[in-house]
Amino acid sequence: MIDRTIKRSLGQMMKGVEVVGARHEGVARAYTSHWVTQVSFDEPIVLASVSPKHDTFPLMVASGEFSVSILAGDQITEGQYFSYPGRKFRRLFTEYLDDWPDDPAGPPIVPNSIAWLRCRIFERTTMEDHELIFARVEEVVEGRLKEPPLLYSSRLGWRVAGDRAREPGVSIRDQLLERLD
Repeated sequence: MIDRTIKRSLGQMMKGVEVVGARHEGVARAYTSHWVTQVSFDEPIVLASVSPKHDTFPLMVASGEFSVSILAGDQITEGQYFSYPGRKFRRLFTEYLDDWPDDPAGPPIVPNSIAWLRCRIFERTTMEDHELIFARVEEVVEGRLKEPPLLYSSRLGWRVAGDRAREPGVSIRDQLLERLD
């Protein structure tokens, strides 16, 4: 169990929200995650952290691939829906999940997302309670790229990205470089 102070501090970390989906032998499942991240600048590699207890995990492993639907700020319903294990709903709400474009056997996606990534697994690392899955992004479909993303923090809850952190036309980098001169 994580120490309360550590948990509260880690809970301040704000991350984008994605739905990770997989399909194998006609069975499709998906889960909400804020633990998917790009891990390389030179190659399109992502890391997904997933519990082996989740019903999506064996489908990811068996198929060797998964999809990532990057959720927009107006997709909190989809984010909340897939944050529950499938057994709680006893069925899949079809309006929240669609086939990969031009490949009904591919991993499922959430309609109207910011973008969709199709990822091929190449390495797995077992942690105490999760698996870290490294995958190469093999295909990308652009969706609503101009929409602000949905964010999540275990301490602050659901949020929508939006306001800029600096004034337009002001380069903090340039200001810092001037100080070095």
